Amino acid sequence: MNKVEFAQVDETLYHERLENGLEVYLLQKKGFSKTYATFTTKYGSIDNHFVPHGETEAVKVPDGIAHFLEHKMFEKEEGDIFQEFSKQGASANAFTSFTRTAYLFSATGQIEENVGTLLDFVQNPYFTEKTVDKEKGIIAQEITMYDDQPDWRLYFGMIENLYEEHPVKIDIAGTVDSIQDITAEHLYTCYETFYHPSNMMLFVVGAVEPEEMMDFIRTNQASKQFDPPAPIERKYPQEMKRAAIKERTLEMAVQKPKVFVGVKPERLDFQGKEMLKHELSAQLAFELLFGRTSDFYYEAYENDWIDESYSFDYSIEEGFGYALFGTDTTVPEVFAEQVEKVFDRTIEKWSFGQDALDRVRRKRIGFFLRAMNSPEYIANQFTRYAFNDMNLFDVVPVLEEIKMADLQQAFSLVSAKEQRSVFTIVSPEKAEQ
Repeated sequence: MNKVEFAQVDETLYHERLENGLEVYLLQKKGFSKTYATFTTKYGSIDNHFVPHGETEAVKVPDGIAHFLEHKMFEKEEGDIFQEFSKQGASANAFTSFTRTAYLFSATGQIEENVGTLLDFVQNPYFTEKTVDKEKGIIAQEITMYDDQPDWRLYFGMIENLYEEHPVKIDIAGTVDSIQDITAEHLYTCYETFYHPSNMMLFVVGAVEPEEMMDFIRTNQASKQFDPPAPIERKYPQEMKRAAIKERTLEMAVQKPKVFVGVKPERLDFQGKEMLKHELSAQLAFELLFGRTSDFYYEAYENDWIDESYSFDYSIEEGFGYALFGTDTTVPEVFAEQVEKVFDRTIEKWSFGQDALDRVRRKRIGFFLRAMNSPEYIANQFTRYAFNDMNLFDVVPVLEEIKMADLQQAFSLVSAKEQRSVFTIVSPEKAEQ
């Protein structure tokens, strides 16, 4: 077992790659009573076109299948696995994103038993056509529920505007129609391809004894048989650089219009530490341009272009990414126009000095250090970073080495030009005439 100390954040991370390929990370948090664990596969909603394990030809599976598989993993022949966690004093859950599916629990006791339950149920699939058909109605209701949520529709409307071909534009849960095509055979095909230990990661953080926990995990995994690890061949379509649709308006039952401005990055081929540096640099640049101490924020607040719902963010994954700026506002078109004006002005002239960079850098480091008190944040963010060949514990060192030129370069790669910026509005439904 490897032991890596991160002096800047006073953390010690224990790591081992097991013989079956499973990456295991343990982070002991002294003084914590709660333990949080995630068992995550690098498999999300965008992975709908791939070469199945043991085959040579690519297949296209129904949209929403990764999320559907997540639901079905909790149902076993002997009953619902949630009850097992509950008996052991744990709260369990799961989520599916564009790029990963995570199964998790939090507990203050019986940690080994709960880790064993987590590993065992995820590594023991049970699907039948009868249970799959039953689940379709449940997930269809979930999809319908999300379709009625303005913020969700706004978010995916923005992504649909940005992307023409990439499956990131498809709702993570799929559609009511697409899930009707899912079969038990589909689920087993996806499971056998993406749920091999070599494509997964176990992260346990909190009140754990690293040596004892690693011994327990080794024993658990050694008792199971797995096929030899094999590379996974995923297929993604060629995506154009420009945005697909400039603007879109949806009418829904809202009191006040909502708007998202989205920007499609020019470059999406970053990897590892370069990706981390680019993402952090872009986030710092947007903090200077759109944060609460920016000229834009002051003007927008004074003119009632924004309210307390105002937010912005930038994130990038392998093959896709976006900057987004949103608010509830009575003047959504004005807000979108003003965001683009900031981009236009900044493209022409970068007007920030070293003091401004130092200020937003300190703010970001402070946020990160506070977040290190959250086991949930650590486990989920570490996994997301690791699947992109980044290290969560490199955040502070990378932030400290970022220079103003890095912010300018990152901004230039995410600038709103060549029709890469879009906006989506959710407006109140018009009264019938």
